[in-house]
Amino acid sequence: MIRKSMLKRSALVLAAGSLTLGALVALDAWAQEAAAPAVTRVPTPGPVAVVEQTPAANDPQAQLIKQGEYLARVGDCAACHTAPKGKPFAGGLPIASPIGTIYSTNITPDKDTGIGNYSLEDFDKAVRHGIAKNGSTLYPAMPYTSYAKVRPADVKALYAYFMSGVQPVAQANKATDIPWPMSMRWPLSFWRKMFAPAVVADAASTDNDPISRGRYLVEGLGHCSACHTPRGVALQEKALTDDGTAFLSGGVVDNFLAKNLRGDVTDGLGNWSEGDITAFLKGGRNDHSAAFGGMTDVVQHSAQYMSDDDLTAIAKYLKTLKPVDPNAKALAYDETAAKALRAGSDKSNGALTFIDNCAACHRSTGKGYTQTFPTLALSSTVNSADPTSLIHIVLRGAEMPWTKSAPTHYAMPGFDDRLTDQDVADVLTFVRTSWGNTAPAVTAAQVAKVRKDVGAAPQPAR
Repeated sequence: MIRKSMLKRSALVLAAGSLTLGALVALDAWAQEAAAPAVTRVPTPGPVAVVEQTPAANDPQAQLIKQGEYLARVGDCAACHTAPKGKPFAGGLPIASPIGTIYSTNITPDKDTGIGNYSLEDFDKAVRHGIAKNGSTLYPAMPYTSYAKVRPADVKALYAYFMSGVQPVAQANKATDIPWPMSMRWPLSFWRKMFAPAVVADAASTDNDPISRGRYLVEGLGHCSACHTPRGVALQEKALTDDGTAFLSGGVVDNFLAKNLRGDVTDGLGNWSEGDITAFLKGGRNDHSAAFGGMTDVVQHSAQYMSDDDLTAIAKYLKTLKPVDPNAKALAYDETAAKALRAGSDKSNGALTFIDNCAACHRSTGKGYTQTFPTLALSSTVNSADPTSLIHIVLRGAEMPWTKSAPTHYAMPGFDDRLTDQDVADVLTFVRTSWGNTAPAVTAAQVAKVRKDVGAAPQPAR
């Protein structure tokens, strides 16, 4: 998930010549977890089970709980704190690392095994400061670097919901499978002090301004930068706000590229309208693309439940982000490849592999079928410099999310047992250089690496 060389650089930075070897390896354990929000999302079909609440206009507490339920959806809390086939928020979700497994914690209001004995201050310290009730630093897979932006009033609503709107579950937290001394957490406090921002205070709300509201949601509870912002040598996000073009410019998580969300016309959202963005968040698809990887679960379990006003606010804010490359020219459709495919004049392995495996759904034009089989022509995903997502999808397949606005479900099969590394490289190079696409070629070595990293089937013998 994260290159070993990157982990070593991270350890050297944080060590500063004084931390013990055991502490350094403990940091390695976190490094694998740092990208976990997208890695470990597990589908939990249907609405999260909660205590029945019927908020009355004259019942402030019930209204607060209802607000907290909505904010928990925005933050997608269930994704990491609900294990496969487990009860909502009871924890136990395994998070793999090279030296052992870490498990998410029970955040139901059970007093013995959950957070039932947490005060509002305890809850706030965990959510926004990254400090557990016992004083230890939480693994930054809990995105407290983003949640530091959440206003205290919203933390209070979340606390009300988790204490009174969630069913308590008596389920003990699982200890990590990481042996001592690698399991020591105290080095994480150094990381937290170096990279976690100061928490915000309650101030006059700017939610009546859609762009300000969108910024608040994206930078805070939405914790979009946890996946969509590249990380530095210490595995910290290179930016937590739009102070430069690194913020939301894309990052690789779990062998998927969390795409550039800035205004770039080739690999970003430069050609997406506000309506395109809201449609994607609400339904998991639009005329440009479809959700895949961790974003599938974000849409299915979080974004589709957000209000139209909040989705529009997010879209308006994202459209304010300047491109990384302001000099890039918009791509234009070129029908040369489509004509060659129809005429059978392109005998290259990439073209023939496309005809045999891809054209039935994505068509010889590369335009696919609107909101059914995504377009490949001029796609920002296809034209991203990093081909990791494309390789992953070809090898292992992908599925669209089920949503209320787009309930029809489509899936693409994996071709790991059918195509060799060279076949995958050739067909993706063909796709990335056809119909007006101008992305770099893909190599067999890149495919081999992803094949290994994602646990795909060995390439077939030819």
